[in-house]
Amino acid sequence: MTPLLLAVDPTTAILLSFLVLAVILVARGIKIVRQAEVMMVERLGKFHRMLTPGINVLWPIIDQPRQVAWLTIARAGNRTANVIRVNDRIDMRETVLDFPQQRVITRDNVVIEINGLLFAQVTDAMRAAYEVNNLPNAIEKLAQTTLRNIIGELDLDKALSSRDEINGKMREVLDDATDKWGVKVNRVELQDISPPPEIQVAMEKQMKAERNRRAAVLEAEGEKASRVLRAEGVRDAAVAEAEGERKRLILKAEGEAGAIGKVTEALLNSGTDPSQYLIAMEYLKMMRDIAQNPSPNNTVFMPYETSNVLGSLGALKEVFARTGGGSGGSFT
Repeated sequence: MTPLLLAVDPTTAILLSFLVLAVILVARGIKIVRQAEVMMVERLGKFHRMLTPGINVLWPIIDQPRQVAWLTIARAGNRTANVIRVNDRIDMRETVLDFPQQRVITRDNVVIEINGLLFAQVTDAMRAAYEVNNLPNAIEKLAQTTLRNIIGELDLDKALSSRDEINGKMREVLDDATDKWGVKVNRVELQDISPPPEIQVAMEKQMKAERNRRAAVLEAEGEKASRVLRAEGVRDAAVAEAEGERKRLILKAEGEAGAIGKVTEALLNSGTDPSQYLIAMEYLKMMRDIAQNPSPNNTVFMPYETSNVLGSLGALKEVFARTGGGSGGSFT
């Protein structure tokens, strides 16, 4: 059998070739730009225009998209990583740049390892494409050098406790430096600050000692407050007891003064000396105390005048009977 050969007219072949070429050129000339992305177009190597989201038509061969290095996220299994790739589109959304962990030296010569995140957004696509080569790499290197400068001015303790201050300084410096690249740095966050192992051990010991000191101080302050409260309670109780005793003595003295005043008045009205009555009453009190506390070894000597004083009590009894002072007591 002889093979079947299809004879093609040369004119038809040329037309088909031109048709295929036209389809390829039209396909290459149609560019679809997604939302929040822009494309820089150069005509014969010179910037021509910026493509906005939607369908755009270019002149093939004459118009070419500008290739820009950009950060993309690559996935490998369950892990993700930032990868810089060359692309013809610029993403206008806020982008997270994870600059890798690096070793920096503090002012007190302690080497620490720090990594962090940087949130940036392109605000001028033309500057981002033409003012800097490899924008993500430039931002990363700038962030690393800025971090070294800031940490180099701080002691270790200050660096560990001043994350917000460091973040603010870095954001201010990076935002000012990347403004000429058409980039706005919105936020900077330090993730980890890792001192050397020996420094971590020393910090743990210091933290433990500080907690023990605080516990001892709190215990001492509690004991002090307890003693002060107890002393104040004892003082208040003593003051209250003394005040009660004072009031009792005042009332007693006022009562005795009133009784003595009435007795004196009655005695004066009868023409009798009141001092004899008072002396006789004191003798009676003394004799009552001796009688209530007898002791065989005690000998009591009475003055000679005692009999005269006690003898006058009978006359005093008659005075009270005449003056109606029966409430003053009875004499036996």
